[in-house]
Amino acid sequence: MPFVESKIVINGSKQDIYNIIAKMEDYPKFMESLKSVKILERGENYDISEWDSDVDGRRIAWTERDEFDPINYVITYKQTQGDLKKMEGAWKLIDIADGVEVSLSVDFEFGIPMISGLLNPILKKKVRENSENMLQAIKLQMEK
Repeated sequence: MPFVESKIVINGSKQDIYNIIAKMEDYPKFMESLKSVKILERGENYDISEWDSDVDGRRIAWTERDEFDPINYVITYKQTQGDLKKMEGAWKLIDIADGVEVSLSVDFEFGIPMISGLLNPILKKKVRENSENMLQAIKLQMEK
């Protein structure tokens, strides 16, 4: 199962950055690959959200459960249904000397064993690129 973790340093308060990341329904406004993020259910420290993205002309859609830990500045997510067999990970924010280090981890599985050996390296590269683009978009949103 491929695992990708990407990091970026952002100038700003950890709380303000966390608030931008936690408001996922706004992502399509500043993340080009996301066509829509719809909140289906909102509870105490969790959301159920429906995502629709376009990656290199291919539509990828899924529903995920997002768990919010505002005390530790962590958001975990797990696909509950969708195009991949498995997709889960976390956003983590840590204060460092130069600002706030924001990491995004993605653990995923394509789900077709016969071709996963061929596709996983390609998918891992795409997931890394997408994660880095998401982090850069958060940084630009925060620092504008």
